[in-house]
Amino acid sequence: MNLINKLARNSIFLLFLVPIMSYSQEDKVGNWLMYFGTNRISDNFSIHAEIQFRNYTITPNNVEQLLLRVGLNYHFSEKAIATAGYAYIPSYVYESEQNSQEFEEHRIWQQFILTNKLGRIKFEHRYRVEQRWVNQDYKNRLRYRLMLFVPLNKPVIEKGTLFLGFYDEIFINIKESFFDRNRLYGALGYQINKDISIQTGILHQQLSNSGKWYLQFALFFNTDFRKNPC
Repeated sequence: MNLINKLARNSIFLLFLVPIMSYSQEDKVGNWLMYFGTNRISDNFSIHAEIQFRNYTITPNNVEQLLLRVGLNYHFSEKAIATAGYAYIPSYVYESEQNSQEFEEHRIWQQFILTNKLGRIKFEHRYRVEQRWVNQDYKNRLRYRLMLFVPLNKPVIEKGTLFLGFYDEIFINIKESFFDRNRLYGALGYQINKDISIQTGILHQQLSNSGKWYLQFALFFNTDFRKNPC
């Protein structure tokens, strides 16, 4: 418990320190406003819905990218979920880079999520494959994300729980240069009830020749349309 409390204090300090240090360089720090939903329609199937507004700056007035993603989930169990879906991602030019090209992407994607627990820490492994049509180019990409959830004030994440979330995700191109990008994320979350939670944190995205910090604000809203939920 002492280790968990120490981790919580240090993590919360870092979550607020990086944005404060970077605020004087507003164009160096962006923000992502995000919604995620899992809508259960049967014991085995649910619908994934996702909207992300990604901005070049801390203030949400310079849109970098809009991401709309939907998918059909198959629940093998509560610890194993497979998904296939579609995403539409238009990207926009920053006001200081008017010579850059805007582009749009259509994406088919498949993923498999496995979860397990070690003590009170929950581990989530996400494996994703993407078929991408970016303007006129076709690309394939692989992704792997390892995420950890650490409840702070309760032994498990349930209504009224404060928790920490961390992940690292690697993106790998199949035919082009091997390394595409890496994302490192840390957040403080709160489980409002069994269906709704929020997270606020920071993400660092490292490309092959540049990197950038993003503030992140996420709402998770799940629904269950089954007549007799398990």
